Amino acid sequence: MSTAQFTQEDAKKAAAVAALSELPEAGVIGLGTGSTIRPFVDEIGKLVAQGRKLVGVPTSEATRKQAIALGIPLLSDDGPWDILVCFDGADEVDAEKNLIKGGGAAHTREKIVNYAAKKNVIVVDESKLSRRLGEKWPVPIEVLAFAHLATARLLEAHGVPTMRRKDGVPVKTDSGNYVYDLKVGEIADPAALERVLGAVPGVVEVGLFVGRADVVVIAGATGVRRL
Repeated sequence: MSTAQFTQEDAKKAAAVAALSELPEAGVIGLGTGSTIRPFVDEIGKLVAQGRKLVGVPTSEATRKQAIALGIPLLSDDGPWDILVCFDGADEVDAEKNLIKGGGAAHTREKIVNYAAKKNVIVVDESKLSRRLGEKWPVPIEVLAFAHLATARLLEAHGVPTMRRKDGVPVKTDSGNYVYDLKVGEIADPAALERVLGAVPGVVEVGLFVGRADVVVIAGATGVRRL
């Protein structure tokens, strides 16, 4: 395939296949959410069908449904889990491997599974790379439905919050909360911003993942590389 013919979907599939090299021989793995992880979960389904002893912890109902359809055994949501490796995508990755996540409105569950894993592998196409977080994406923030307008007003001290909607209807997470996308521009100190936003009353979780990626698998027209 020529470089001109190589699409973003091709990159996602290439990154997913490359990430398989990070799999343990057997054990519990975290299964992330999003368009880059879907082809990865498909590959896990093939391995399980061939007899590979892998068990998943899904980070969203969408991933759960996909895994069940593929015959991938899953652990309950209750935890705790002994996760060897978690595989997930990202919306933006900076030069220090810090992440913005939450484009799929699953970042709270993703962060819980990320912290439960001994190793975290992030799978992206090269369009997700930035010098600094915030260049391309706002920061997704999951907020309680209760008093969400009051929470949004508090968030205005840190950027421009916009309630996420789809077809005019507010997006809700799998836990029934709302998502606000906070436009903050380039982020000089992601860790400090994560702490500040996380302290706002009504905020459930912030889509900043600072120092939480061990390996980033990146695919593009010229091949696959790792950070």
